[in-house]
Amino acid sequence: MAFDIDMIKGVYDQMAERVDKAREVVGKPLTLSEKILYNHLWDGNPTKAFVRGKDYVDFAPDRIACQDATAQMALLQFMQAGKSKVAVPTTVHCDHLIQAKEGAAIDLKHANNVSSEVFNFLESVSNKYGIGFWKPGAGIIHQVVLENYAFPGGMMIGTDSHTVNAGGLGMVAIGVGGADAVDVMAGMAWELKFPKLIGVKLTGKLSGWTAPKDVILKVAEILTVKGGTGAIVEYFGPGATAMSCTGKGTICNMGAEIGATTSTFGYDESMERYLRATDRTDVADAANKVKDYLTADPEVYANPEQYFDQVIEINLSELSPLLNGPFTPDLSTPVGKAMNEKAKANDWPIKVEWGLIGSCTNSSYEDLSRASSIAQQALDKGLKTKAEFGINPGSEQVRYTAERDGILEVFEKLDAKIFTNACGPCIGQWARYSDPKNAPKNSIVHSFNRNFAKRADGNPNTHAFVASPELTAAIAIAGRLDFNPLTDKLINENGEEVMLDEPTGWELPPKGFEVKDNGYLEPEEDGSHVKVEVKDNSERLQLLTPFEPIGDTITGAKLLIKALGKCTTDHISMAGPWLRFRGHLDNIANNTLIGAVNAFNQKTNFVKNQLTGEYGGVPDVQREYKKAGIKTVVVGDHNYGEGSSREHAAMQPRHLGVVAVIVKSFARIHETNLKKQGMLGLTFANENDYDLIQEDDTFNFLDLNEFAPDKPLTLEVVHADGTKHTIKLNHSYNDAQIAWYKEGSALNLIKKQNA
Repeated sequence: MAFDIDMIKGVYDQMAERVDKAREVVGKPLTLSEKILYNHLWDGNPTKAFVRGKDYVDFAPDRIACQDATAQMALLQFMQAGKSKVAVPTTVHCDHLIQAKEGAAIDLKHANNVSSEVFNFLESVSNKYGIGFWKPGAGIIHQVVLENYAFPGGMMIGTDSHTVNAGGLGMVAIGVGGADAVDVMAGMAWELKFPKLIGVKLTGKLSGWTAPKDVILKVAEILTVKGGTGAIVEYFGPGATAMSCTGKGTICNMGAEIGATTSTFGYDESMERYLRATDRTDVADAANKVKDYLTADPEVYANPEQYFDQVIEINLSELSPLLNGPFTPDLSTPVGKAMNEKAKANDWPIKVEWGLIGSCTNSSYEDLSRASSIAQQALDKGLKTKAEFGINPGSEQVRYTAERDGILEVFEKLDAKIFTNACGPCIGQWARYSDPKNAPKNSIVHSFNRNFAKRADGNPNTHAFVASPELTAAIAIAGRLDFNPLTDKLINENGEEVMLDEPTGWELPPKGFEVKDNGYLEPEEDGSHVKVEVKDNSERLQLLTPFEPIGDTITGAKLLIKALGKCTTDHISMAGPWLRFRGHLDNIANNTLIGAVNAFNQKTNFVKNQLTGEYGGVPDVQREYKKAGIKTVVVGDHNYGEGSSREHAAMQPRHLGVVAVIVKSFARIHETNLKKQGMLGLTFANENDYDLIQEDDTFNFLDLNEFAPDKPLTLEVVHADGTKHTIKLNHSYNDAQIAWYKEGSALNLIKKQNA
């Protein structure tokens, strides 16, 4: 039986009335995305048609999911909201704070030792406020959500950018910062700009070496890392319905890498099969009663150009296996000759040192079974793997079932390391090197979603390429980046030429899923007696002090850093070893912007201190400004804040005294996070004004006292030689968001309203 079945039935009970009303109000057939959005309006039945990409809308999500790294800050904020219990079903999943090194048993024991303070905090807060808690080792948040909580037609938000994975089960699931989650936990509406819609029509059928992963790798090539910004991507067509539910989840998961608000698929038989296989027959039965409302109206898919803002068509029968990378998830290359040529031209190491399978993107039973079919061939055909193997199962249920069915044993016979059911190398929790900064140049292939520099192992010289699990396995066996399993032969131990056959696998386990302990802890019905303790001298946890309003007068502000090129949330607030400080704002602030490239010297963590004229680390220089009472500004390039939903990338600069971030363009989640923390997130009205900013500049905001929606702000830039430029800055703040700014943060406003 499903969790929260009464809530799910409630969503379905209101769906016909609300969607029918929305269709009437909009005056045309509806996409699936629109049906879900209009069914989750905070105000109930639709009364107006919203303008895509313009109107801010209040929604009522059905549930919230948090992972341990972001849950710390989210729950620290919720503790200030004045509520005794969360208003909607909420879960916490411990998957980020487990480092991969020796293997599952040793690594999990080590994590429970070094992070016990954090795990105990999260468990006690969850118990106190009615939050479901998934213990360390239970699995990766998004796989666990897909197996237990996702349901067709639902709306979920989560404090991780890959919350979008649940689109594989027909949800609108959106990654947010912790402050957004706190709003909903506290019983308030959640605000989102009504998304644009991108339709992806899938024709043909996947076969051979081509996998669902190749679909999203191709979409990433087409749309780039920012092409989906502000849009929901809705997949449809015969190629979509022919695909497994977990395959759909893989595609939706990596939609985060194109900046999409989320991605989704219409309800079909593969979703029904998955629901029944994961002990949710009650959800499948309820969904079947309203199944016409859980996909787009027929006219939409028949004539998609009339209903979507953009339409892409991909013939799966013509799609080839792809490798995306290095250093960006949208650089796509077909396997074989094209990769050989590109690698030689760019001096990418051809030799592959590791093949890593798992992460929230590709850790399902189906993924492991298809990859193991390739591993089994290596055993049968006398092949030795040239690269090392690492495996991260997605959940304890997947791991237990895969072990029962002999899948993990196949990998172990090839000396693979079976890591904990956790994120591990995907998020930098991989103890690969003792000194990552000075580690050698090398290539790895993985089935993860992100491959930014230093992302997996902290080594800036690691060239990481994203591929399907089965292709990852084949390339790890061959040990070459340019290996094409469709055409290339390998030499076995007997000196014989052999070829790998096409992968095979199971959509769902033939003998069903099985697990002894899934790792779930139900919260007490009344947690009022539960005590949550945070030690004053803790290095890991720190109770929050509310931010003071910045005010409507900003003059004499200094430039902290002008970031050059790609500046992701990993550059602003690194993960890896810094994850241990995610619950301690002042300590983690010591990594603020240390990965950003200074436009004036092309170095990282090396900026000019205008008070002394000397150079130092970004957080060190910023603390000097804060001590002197001087406000500062950060300047950035396009798609600033791309990547994770981590609100630390907004909270840390805010904590240290940064008042404004001015860029050419923002990634959606990061822009919202800045607003939530009471900061100014602004864009150059003229992108070329980025070039005007000099190292010794001082900034005066001339009309901040007139801060209003749709009204640009005026900035006076004073250069060291006394010359000045006056430039215009755009923003997307509405009245409610300006109120957050004036109160100091959205949380401050919540506390005021709950007082």
